[in-house]
Amino acid sequence: MSVTTRLPIADGRAVRRYVGQVAHRHPRLLWTALGLHVLAALTALAAPRLLGDLVESVENGTTRSYVDEIVMWLAIFLVLQSVLTRYARYRSQVMGELVLAELREDFVANTLALPVGTVEAAGSGDLLTRTGSDIDRLGWSVRWALPEWTIAVVSAVLTFAAALSVGWWVALPCMLALPPLVVGLRWYLARAKDGYLAETASYSQITTTLSETVEGSRTVEALGLGAKRVELCDDDCAKSFTAEKYTLHLRTVFFPSMELSYLLPVVGTLLFGGWLYTRGEVSLAEVTTATLYVQMLIDPVDRIVSILDELQLGAAALARLLGVAQVPDDRTVSGRVPSSEKLDAEDVRFSYVEGRDVLHGIDLDVGVGERIAMVGPSGAGKSTLGRLLAGIHPPRTGAVTVGDVGLVELPLGDLRGHVALVTQEHHVFVGTLRENVVLARPGSSDDAVRAALGAVDALEWVDLLPLGLDTVVGSGGRAVTAAQAQQIALARLVLADPHTLVLDEATSLIDPRAARHLERSLAAVLEGRTVIAIAHRLFSAHDADRVAVVEDGVISEFGSHDDLVAAGGSYAALWESWHGKS
Repeated sequence: MSVTTRLPIADGRAVRRYVGQVAHRHPRLLWTALGLHVLAALTALAAPRLLGDLVESVENGTTRSYVDEIVMWLAIFLVLQSVLTRYARYRSQVMGELVLAELREDFVANTLALPVGTVEAAGSGDLLTRTGSDIDRLGWSVRWALPEWTIAVVSAVLTFAAALSVGWWVALPCMLALPPLVVGLRWYLARAKDGYLAETASYSQITTTLSETVEGSRTVEALGLGAKRVELCDDDCAKSFTAEKYTLHLRTVFFPSMELSYLLPVVGTLLFGGWLYTRGEVSLAEVTTATLYVQMLIDPVDRIVSILDELQLGAAALARLLGVAQVPDDRTVSGRVPSSEKLDAEDVRFSYVEGRDVLHGIDLDVGVGERIAMVGPSGAGKSTLGRLLAGIHPPRTGAVTVGDVGLVELPLGDLRGHVALVTQEHHVFVGTLRENVVLARPGSSDDAVRAALGAVDALEWVDLLPLGLDTVVGSGGRAVTAAQAQQIALARLVLADPHTLVLDEATSLIDPRAARHLERSLAAVLEGRTVIAIAHRLFSAHDADRVAVVEDGVISEFGSHDDLVAAGGSYAALWESWHGKS
């Protein structure tokens, strides 16, 4: 089974290394739980011995008081086993919850550290599946499968050792289980990991197709693509069905073969022990005890094998979660400090797909405090260039620098103090309005928050909220309009107070008159800062110091508004067309 995913998957060595690190971080919890499991398993081993002695005593003649004594000891060991098992599972589950919480925190940290370009290339489906179903599946493995498997392994080892303590001969019938057990396990484990990874990857593809269809529902409806999107979903479901059918086939072949390996040792022990008893080489108590021990082996061995299925799922989920941390960083922090706030791009080339550049050797010299407008047709590369100028993507060749230091050489925290990007995409998180705004600068005072909101003309509607800054917004809270959400995003920008701002259609969701008013209100805030505005509305270009016309991945014209209009080139045509309609 082949596995297709754009985010990496950790290999077996990385998974084992992580498990070892977890064990090293929590030795006390681990050894306490393991010790309790061992004690619980040891108490369970008393019953076959006691029952064997009881059978022997019945054959030789016994008393009621002896039978009562055996029953009393059986009850004592049963209660003791129950108590020890309860606390062993409790400690195991405590450790499981702790490990799962740490893994979730690591996963969130690794996900937030992913390069934006990697997230965009991978799509939302794979990451959402890892965040949702993979975490849930691993949680089930950590909370239930791993503790139960540990109990089963400890019980199986101690039970087998107890069976051998009856006599060496018990090992012979137990050997009958090895051929079907080894062959079955080798066959299953060689196929299970890839099968479950393919199954999980198919879920990611379904999520990706569904999320893209929902997010682009208006486009789907406008272009009549509904039938095609349904067909894509059907294809994804068919592939998922094939993947699940494959893993089901593995289970239907594997588990029946295991049943045979369980029964052979019990039958062999009973027959071989009975033959030795007829020869007078073993006692009836030994035959009974050995048979009961081998019978006891069935349950833990069955759980070991059965839970392997869950552990395979958990291991596949863990490999996918750990794989997020293996995405190479797209920046290398050099420790150099920018000498100024001057932003420059030199021979910048960039591609989203290898071999297909979307920017072709761009040079751009932005003066400190200068206002640059980037205009051009859709798909020309304006937004891509803006993202490079904000340090979101590293260039394929060339360099984008601030104060002669590459943007990708700066830690993200320092970078955002120099240059920040605001796009037409924005998000309002679940929480109070205050919490949403101070994301840019935690710990800011209410006065600072209100000043930032006032700078973007948001106080008029903020003051009408029932609880003001304490009003809960976002999903499940008070709904905000697209324009209000964009004002919140701009207020974060004001509060962050970077020296250079890259505005990529930052006011596109506000009607033209309101946008014009908003940009005028921002003028005081932007004073003294470098501003690079990407827009289709050419009044931004008219107000800029210089205008860069981007066409087909290159800057075709660069100069002041008046100079470019006078030149009669592409910008003059854009201005005439736009001005004639306004």
